[in-house]
Amino acid sequence: MPALSGRTSTAASDRAPTRPVLVPMSESEYLVFLAGAVPDYAADKVASGEWTTAQSLDLAKQSFDSLVPEGLRTEGHHFFTIRDDDQAPVGVLWFAEKQRGGSDVAYVYNVGIEPAHRRRGHARRAFFALEDELRKLGLSGVALHVFGHNPAAQALYAKLGYRPTNINMFKAIRPDSA
Repeated sequence: MPALSGRTSTAASDRAPTRPVLVPMSESEYLVFLAGAVPDYAADKVASGEWTTAQSLDLAKQSFDSLVPEGLRTEGHHFFTIRDDDQAPVGVLWFAEKQRGGSDVAYVYNVGIEPAHRRRGHARRAFFALEDELRKLGLSGVALHVFGHNPAAQALYAKLGYRPTNINMFKAIRPDSA
């Protein structure tokens, strides 16, 4: 896969970088990604109330094993390292080709910017570069999931033009203490 650059925009923070934003992950980068992504996913599922802490790591490993049985080389899955203008790695982006409503689309499984590099426009530029790549692949849209406890991601996606398609809600009820 070719390295991808961002789209040109009038805002300084959105200006197309002079170098690629998305670069296909190497095997060593994938292993580092996986080592962090599995426990992060487990923690998000616990925070959302879907899993218990005790079961979360095993369930997260099972999810990843099921989704990407061939790891980095799983057909239809694309793993990128997000790089800044100096080509330093600042994050990751993983999507898969899926069917949605009879159309071929991308489903973003993971996008993450390292904490020290957040709030600098890297995720925004990565999503613009992703759109360019999806056009080349002939994909007609992008779907993703965002946890309810992540308002920063929700705000970013809204600014980028994403709209909710389903909203799951939950209210905890405490049992009567008799």
